[in-house]
Amino acid sequence: MTEAPKRVRITADAPPRRSSAATRGIALPGAPVAEADAVYARALMRSQLRLALGTVAGFVVVVVALALGIALIPEIDAVVLGGLPLSWLLQAFAFYPVILVFAVLYVRTAVRNERRYRALRDRE
Repeated sequence: MTEAPKRVRITADAPPRRSSAATRGIALPGAPVAEADAVYARALMRSQLRLALGTVAGFVVVVVALALGIALIPEIDAVVLGGLPLSWLLQAFAFYPVILVFAVLYVRTAVRNERRYRALRDRE
């Protein structure tokens, strides 16, 4: 009987580690952080917070206006499409495009903010 070959584990070499002198993101105590980087990061966070709050406020206004329009305009119920009143169809399907539009606008603006931040940070 011949002996089965021994199993061998093959791994890739570990990637070279970068120096931890310069940090991006959250700085560790004692790690050097450029004052300009900290200022730019705080500005980016404030900008993203304003964008988020503005987006939520705009979304709430549009959704409330749509809901009030459905509730306060009784003539919408007179329109019947496919055997269902238009108010039902609006409640079922009109909110999804609103959500999509606000989501796309938020993401595009957030990416633009981050691109501007990177341009400022890398310019130095």
